[in-house]
Amino acid sequence: MTNSKIKTAVIGANGYAGMEIVRLISSHPHARLIAVTSRANEGKRVCDVFHGTPCELTFTHPHDPAIKGCDVVFVALPQTAGASIVGELIDSGVRAIDISADYRFDDLTLYEKVYGAKHPRPDLNDISVYGLCEHNRDEIKHAKLVANPGCYVTSALLPLLPLCKHGLATDIIIDAKSGTSGAGRKSDEAYSFCAIDENFKAYGVFTHRHAPEISEKLGTEVLFTPHLLPIKRGILSTIYFKTKDEGAAVEMLKNAYKDCPFVQYSDTLPEISAVAHTNRCMFSARFDKGRCIIVSVIDNLLKGAAGQAVQNMNIMFGFDETAGLPLYAPI
Repeated sequence: MTNSKIKTAVIGANGYAGMEIVRLISSHPHARLIAVTSRANEGKRVCDVFHGTPCELTFTHPHDPAIKGCDVVFVALPQTAGASIVGELIDSGVRAIDISADYRFDDLTLYEKVYGAKHPRPDLNDISVYGLCEHNRDEIKHAKLVANPGCYVTSALLPLLPLCKHGLATDIIIDAKSGTSGAGRKSDEAYSFCAIDENFKAYGVFTHRHAPEISEKLGTEVLFTPHLLPIKRGILSTIYFKTKDEGAAVEMLKNAYKDCPFVQYSDTLPEISAVAHTNRCMFSARFDKGRCIIVSVIDNLLKGAAGQAVQNMNIMFGFDETAGLPLYAPI
């Protein structure tokens, strides 16, 4: 790439993930924002909706003509809402990074079953690259369309994929907990302060949409239960499984990501505070007579969404993978 900054846009910047992308791109050394869209806030300054963000930016309409002149566009719309918009971008020659699940599944029948909608652009699903950066770098480099993984999914796949690829994990149970920002910006009594504060609950038992995504990518069924923590951000996944070779499993976990700046094996059990406000995933494992437990932590809005999306952009355009991304947590 040349020294000139690439042109980017964020469609659907009204949500937490979209606005996190705006924040990251606003200070990125190799990218600049051309358009930031929100139907609900069209015409308003971004800083008047999200205090502390750039005041020179104004929300525009998702069909702002300037978007078609971008090098890459982030689409941060809800599932099924942005698939056609992504299609229009690709048709016009603009590369896209989709934050939703619309292009994540290899099996479209499974996607349509999970999300209850007919996919509008199955042709593009065939060219989509799954944006789990540490596993698909080569494909991401040349991709026209990158499907950003789910947040719970990222916390589970990063430690489990190396094991499953080598037949070192069976009978997988994932007990995951997320901060409330994972539910998005919505007015719902279940996510109000009084409902969340000093509370802790399971939800989506046997029905959460990330379970099929995890199972498809691992190539094996998993038992997945999500929980809601009374905190803003962060995911802690406690993963239970069995292995036929403890020695091989621990060596695999310790060495699989040695050359990856954002994924780290920890000798001590990691905590959410170690990764909150960063693009890192940390995990640690314990073994006992063929039974294994992994504790994996990420920031759901960064490595689980916006940060991984910007990391994908960095790979697509040949930038340093860490450019514009926080590596260490604030004190």
